[in-house]
Amino acid sequence: MRPFEIVLVAVDLLALLVLAVPPLRRARHVASLAVLGAVAQVLLEGARIPLVPAYALAVALPAGWLWRTLRPPVPAWAGRIGTTLGAMGLVPAVALPMVLPVLRFPPPEGPHGIGTLTYHWKDAGRQEILGPDPAARRELMVQIWYPARPDPSAPRTPYVEDPGVITAVAQLAGVPDATFQHMRQSTSNAVTGAPAVPGRHPVLVFLEGAQGFRQMNMFQVEALVSRGYAVVAIDQPYAAGSVRFPDGRSIAGLPRDRLMPLVDQSLKPAATAPVLNGRPLADGLIPHLAQDVTFTLDRLAELDQADPRGVLTGRLDLRRTGVFGISLGGIVTAEVCAREPRLRACLIMDAPMPAGVVRDGIKQPAMWLTREAATMRREGWDEAEVERHQTTMRALYDKLPGAGYFVLMPDTYHGDYTDAPLWSPLMRAAGLAGPIGAERAHTIINAYTLAFFDRHLKGAPADLLDGEPGFPGVRFVSRG
Repeated sequence: MRPFEIVLVAVDLLALLVLAVPPLRRARHVASLAVLGAVAQVLLEGARIPLVPAYALAVALPAGWLWRTLRPPVPAWAGRIGTTLGAMGLVPAVALPMVLPVLRFPPPEGPHGIGTLTYHWKDAGRQEILGPDPAARRELMVQIWYPARPDPSAPRTPYVEDPGVITAVAQLAGVPDATFQHMRQSTSNAVTGAPAVPGRHPVLVFLEGAQGFRQMNMFQVEALVSRGYAVVAIDQPYAAGSVRFPDGRSIAGLPRDRLMPLVDQSLKPAATAPVLNGRPLADGLIPHLAQDVTFTLDRLAELDQADPRGVLTGRLDLRRTGVFGISLGGIVTAEVCAREPRLRACLIMDAPMPAGVVRDGIKQPAMWLTREAATMRREGWDEAEVERHQTTMRALYDKLPGAGYFVLMPDTYHGDYTDAPLWSPLMRAAGLAGPIGAERAHTIINAYTLAFFDRHLKGAPADLLDGEPGFPGVRFVSRG
């Protein structure tokens, strides 16, 4: 809960006690503080739906004080009913803002601040095969976070601005949109357009999960950027939950019953290709998404030469470029690493591997962050998916010609590899986050992520990858 949310709930409680406890009734005027608390909270932090019970109490309790003051004494039973109703209202007034909190990401531990810029790029030479218009060209929204000079007083960038993302997240969780409206009031630690730290920074491309959004791994992005990496996240239309363009257009993600057959076709091609918008897609979805990364690398090279905003010119070291992705983004990571020699290190989180990539292998150093088959079963995955994840990840790892790392984390569910556990404590209750807990899961993920990229892009020592004691319960193996 934010500071003035705590103040609001506290003065609601104080007002209820003043009205309910006879020795305190001489201080009935204190009940008016509830109104002041509500006004201060709305003006300084902004109103939000989970606080509606607290706002209602802030009005009802002073009204009760006025009624008691201006009218003859009320029967004792009426007072008890009022007190009971007030106490009942206090429960959701406290609980709702706690289970639907406004996110405040902890300050990054690295020495750098975080700047961010967002770009709209159009690939004029490539058809948009996922949309209904055969004349449409592929368009991307790309957000770059980069090491910046710290500025504690600068306003922070919103975590999520596109309302379509809220709808997509709510649909994924099977709840009304209002459940996740608090995400729009959450902020990251990034400052839009902040001056970049001098020097050239290794570049990491981040690939989101199916029906996800480019900011869905801010816990990981901010840890990397504060330690000297530039992270480039791609919103991929029709695969992302929602993509909004600067002209106001918005593209919603394909429904899962249309998206997943295209993913399956890339993982294990069938003789009869799935059809989308009247076009059979024999290669499925993944090669199309991998081409987004190649196009992005080309545009990053242009940006490093001459950023039209004057911030990132000469700041991107594309000789040291890696990629990481979660779920669908992990599948695309494997695919693009097999195709794109400009990528020097590949980190894959909890994703099956395409059959063609397993067959042909990849040449770059690679790391997998995932979990045991038993944990997947406990989360509710069907046996075919468990088998496909476990066997294909292991098969590609075993085929690596050089350095490889396989990290099995205990008690993690699929959502733990994203920000999802931070959105609400209800994520764990709903089975969308595992028993491990967000803080421990994210600490482990960030430690291995940094160790991997520090070694293979910066040439820095990484004791965690050399068999040094890591984290209790984590199983770590390496090769090469």
